[in-house]
Amino acid sequence: MSSSGAAAAQHLPRKEARELAGHEGAVLAVRFNRDGNYCLSCGKDRTLRLWNPHTGALVKTYKSHAREVRDVHSSSDNAKLVSCGADRQIFYWDVSTGRVIRKFRGHNSEVNSVKFNEYNAVVVSAGYDRTVRAFDCRSQSSDPIQTIDTFQDSVMSVILTKTEIIAGSVDGTVRTFDIRMGRETVDNLGHPVNCISLSNDSNCLLANCLDSTVRLLDKTTGELLQEYKGHACKVTSISYHPTKACMLTSSVDGSVRVWN
Repeated sequence: MSSSGAAAAQHLPRKEARELAGHEGAVLAVRFNRDGNYCLSCGKDRTLRLWNPHTGALVKTYKSHAREVRDVHSSSDNAKLVSCGADRQIFYWDVSTGRVIRKFRGHNSEVNSVKFNEYNAVVVSAGYDRTVRAFDCRSQSSDPIQTIDTFQDSVMSVILTKTEIIAGSVDGTVRTFDIRMGRETVDNLGHPVNCISLSNDSNCLLANCLDSTVRLLDKTTGELLQEYKGHACKVTSISYHPTKACMLTSSVDGSVRVWN
């Protein structure tokens, strides 16, 4: 590690600050809200949970899914949630009341990933049915306004920018869809992709692959910039530090690793 990397690592948290206990069974995703004052979790017990991570308090539990909940995302104004799961459902929630505002439909298999766009007007989901689907939160319709079905296998992860939908698939590709231009770009990594993430400056794309390797790509050109190897088993998540030049990865091998 370089001297600057070692200096940055010295300031990383090394002590567990708090345990958020309450889920019955495996936790499948955890997310901070936009300002970091709260966090959301979801899991095998079919619930979503809203926490205050600074006090450890459980603020609210949301129940409606019939099977495990695989992903949850908060709107930028913290007023709404969206969740998806193995019951093929996408639920659009009101945070304060815990009421399901709408159930979006269209996927014919389990849904793996879901995100709001920047303006909270559109929800985009990815599923085992090899599709990415977009839904209009402002409409009363529960049907998708757009379906992308160019994938050859399950779509595991989706992220959004102001003008793009980016999705990673078990078919070994990361596909970028330019919404304004109607153009699709395909980066073939040669290994099944189970999770993707953007760098803080949005210039680079990280892809977790099922060969236990994280690959860093130039978002514009698709050039492979770096490979991160060290986990013994499948990598399950990536998280960038908001201010420092490092990232965290987790794996089913039971470890969390810090990378410069």
